[in-house]
Amino acid sequence: MTSSIRDTVAAVRRAPHPSTDVHDYIRDNREDLRATLTDRGAVLLRGFPVGGVDGFDGVVRAFSGSAPLTYAERSSPRSTIQGQVYTSTDYPAEEEIFLHNENSYQAVWPQTLYFYCIEPAHTQGATPLADIREVYRNLDPAVREEFERRGWRVVRNFHADFGVPWQQTFGTDDRSAVEAYCRDKGLTPHWRPDGGLRTVAVRSAVHTHPVTGERVWFNHATFFHVTTLAEDVREGMLAIFDEEDLPTNTYYGDGGRIPDDVMDHLRATYRAASTRLDWERDDVLVVDNMLAAHAREPFTGPRRIAVAMAEPSA
Repeated sequence: MTSSIRDTVAAVRRAPHPSTDVHDYIRDNREDLRATLTDRGAVLLRGFPVGGVDGFDGVVRAFSGSAPLTYAERSSPRSTIQGQVYTSTDYPAEEEIFLHNENSYQAVWPQTLYFYCIEPAHTQGATPLADIREVYRNLDPAVREEFERRGWRVVRNFHADFGVPWQQTFGTDDRSAVEAYCRDKGLTPHWRPDGGLRTVAVRSAVHTHPVTGERVWFNHATFFHVTTLAEDVREGMLAIFDEEDLPTNTYYGDGGRIPDDVMDHLRATYRAASTRLDWERDDVLVVDNMLAAHAREPFTGPRRIAVAMAEPSA
């Protein structure tokens, strides 16, 4: 596969020599790398011998100065590779994963994301990136103001026989533990008669970056909305579930429906801000989760990407 990094959001840092140790490079250049991450939103480390998943774990610790985080309150299927290193979302290869900021539907999210290319795709499989400062600036001011005023609401339904079960999402089968977690994280739980669970949360659509002070469009309102699903998937979901029972859907914070033309505008604004990054084996991509949204193209071939998260927001 021919790899292109032209015009990507990420700043590219190539290994000075094929044998350059990536961990030494990070330690020697950490201040510059962190400043570049805050400026650009993402840094691509290319051409370094990473040393597999163990080495990738070491990259996280060297760059963030802390261990990777556990993937909590998960919304997509992932498999643990080792420790707190996971597979990227285990969705079918033919499906696009739309632009989003990791865990922006939660009360606490990872500030820094790490992606490691174990094996690239044969075709496509790029990771698009979008500067969410640009998304914020380019949104219709009336649309932006509406969300800033009303917030956004995410409704998740965990069905007993469909999708990721609540026991896996919350890491327990103890209902009282789930309820305590929900109270702590601003979620309202409703137990379903079939043994499933519905959770409702109201979040801010716009946040302030803790380092730069910039306003950023940081939410899952577009990603989780039913109209963002591919048409055949959306129709299939609505044939199975009533709207209120969909696995995920979003609304204005007061429960009002988000108009279709607003959702079209949101998706178009994300896409207009998007650039793509094709993978090479042993690439490591570091992303400031509050500056850059990420996505996934459909692909053919193996495409094995490991992910890790670090630096909780609070």
